[in-house]
Amino acid sequence: MLFNYDVIVVGAGHAGCEAASAAANLGCNTLFITMDLTKIAQMSCNPAVGGIAKGQIVREIDALGGYMGVITDKSSIHFKMLNRSKGPAMWSPRSQCDKVVFSLEWRKQLDKIEKLHLWQDSVTELVVSHDRVTGVKTKLGLSFSAKSVVLTNGTFLNGLMHIGRVQLRGGRMADEASYILSDQMRELGFNVNRMKTGTPVRIDGNSINFDILEKQPTDSDFIQQFSYRDIELSVQPQRDNFITYTNKTVHDILKSSFKDSPLYNGTIKSIGPRYCPSIETKLVNFADKDQHQLFLEPESNTNNEYYLNGFSTSLPLETQIEALKHIPGLENANITRPGYAIEYDFFDPTQLNSSLESKILHGLFLAGQINGTTGYEEAAGQGLIAGINAAKYCQDSSPLILTRDSSYIGVLIDDLVTKGVDEPYRMFTSRAEYRILLRQDNADLRLSQIGVAIGLLDKDQSNSFSSKSVSIEKLLDFISNKKFKSEILNPYLSSIGSSLISESKSISDLLSRPEVHLELFLPLFQKMFDSLRLESSVTKKSVLQEVEILCKYSGYIARERELADKATAFNSLSPSRFSDYSQFTSLSYEAREKLNRYKPSTIGQARNISGVSTSDIDILVMLIQG
Repeated sequence: MLFNYDVIVVGAGHAGCEAASAAANLGCNTLFITMDLTKIAQMSCNPAVGGIAKGQIVREIDALGGYMGVITDKSSIHFKMLNRSKGPAMWSPRSQCDKVVFSLEWRKQLDKIEKLHLWQDSVTELVVSHDRVTGVKTKLGLSFSAKSVVLTNGTFLNGLMHIGRVQLRGGRMADEASYILSDQMRELGFNVNRMKTGTPVRIDGNSINFDILEKQPTDSDFIQQFSYRDIELSVQPQRDNFITYTNKTVHDILKSSFKDSPLYNGTIKSIGPRYCPSIETKLVNFADKDQHQLFLEPESNTNNEYYLNGFSTSLPLETQIEALKHIPGLENANITRPGYAIEYDFFDPTQLNSSLESKILHGLFLAGQINGTTGYEEAAGQGLIAGINAAKYCQDSSPLILTRDSSYIGVLIDDLVTKGVDEPYRMFTSRAEYRILLRQDNADLRLSQIGVAIGLLDKDQSNSFSSKSVSIEKLLDFISNKKFKSEILNPYLSSIGSSLISESKSISDLLSRPEVHLELFLPLFQKMFDSLRLESSVTKKSVLQEVEILCKYSGYIARERELADKATAFNSLSPSRFSDYSQFTSLSYEAREKLNRYKPSTIGQARNISGVSTSDIDILVMLIQG
């Protein structure tokens, strides 16, 4: 039996959901295949979205027309704006979500999309004709044809879980893994490697002594939405997180079973995340520390399970239980699910173009952990771009390529395809050289025009973003050019203990002071501000916040924009006409080897390849121009 589609998306995790919805919303008849339709967008690890640099990615997804921010807002039960004590380039929103609601809301969203067909099955094989993918075959013996295919299999490719010396095959606890497909990909020429990740125990909240724990309440004084869109929210009841700590006794118990830890007894040989280490790794790498901070985070309002953030482990179950007895607040804890490690296959992302299309098979796109990344947000960002470009491939349109100075998603994809991975890739603000430009507050201003242009944002959303942009310009002009006498401004300055002035100044002049904030002077421009007719309190707050940031950090922003513009000039130069760099003996041997391996499409990409020096780049530019 044969069924015909434009796009097929395999795997209904966070990458798959964004990919399938984007492709279908762009007009492609899209088939979405997953093993279990009751577990769409399952939050297999911590049910949280956002965090350092990750929050920026979620807002970028929203600005482009994806859904992760919308779904997060509908399911959030605890919100934090991280790094508020630092500059705005470091601010990052994070929401603890009700994982049951999160999955249900994604299913509701997918069911609304007209050209999207859901199918429960397991893909076992790609259908290939010459150097092009033409469809998939499934475990049920069905064949589906398509012009493009997006693989977002996550941890399910040859997944193997470890709890002490116990091994279980599966993509996550209680779910079977996907086999055979990795072998076919290897035969087709893909480099297949193994990675590992882990998750901690889940604890019955009824067995936790919250009275002795440090409470971490949700933020109530900051913008509590990821999505820039004017959506109607049914706000979930908010929950507190709680903080506790390990101690020397806990450490001794854990260390006593290291011989049974697959991470240390040689059972697991694959590479794991450096920045989200297991508790075993923490004890080895930070042997001088007598305690480690742990966070108890609720998983849902529909059940009483808590996630013990900071306690990922693959130690035997009895060791996990014994160690918990000595953690404050968890002396009588009942475990509902053990912590475990999981190994899985991934494919070398340097075998992809910047569109996330395979260099080996035309029409095949890869997104998510299958590319060696970790995290829901990194997966969703890739999924959105893969889905957009899979649709564009069907429509014979040029792919969407996001640059490093336009988005964290652009940084993420560029890092993957030019540098590859030697550990599960996790996004950090430090990876973005233009992070002052790529703030969480301005993702809509950076990317919404792209979302409108490609067709994922409708006219109302376009008008809303345009209105906000115009309002920012008008307010910025007002506070920069309108001068106020000292006797008008000084009472405001005096009220916060800031130095008084002796001459007329604009409000923007005073915003250079760290203690001065724009809202302080709101009475002076309230009438003008009201005339902007902004639609919601969230939008009003975001306009004030954006204008203040533009004033306070104008020098830094201008300097970074200048650097980004210079780098853009490199991206206009392409060495792609060179099929073999071995002929250019003026290049270093390592540069020739790396350039032949990665085949960069621009000089900008070549600059990011490890082993290609500045002098190599200068030579390449001369070769292109000469």
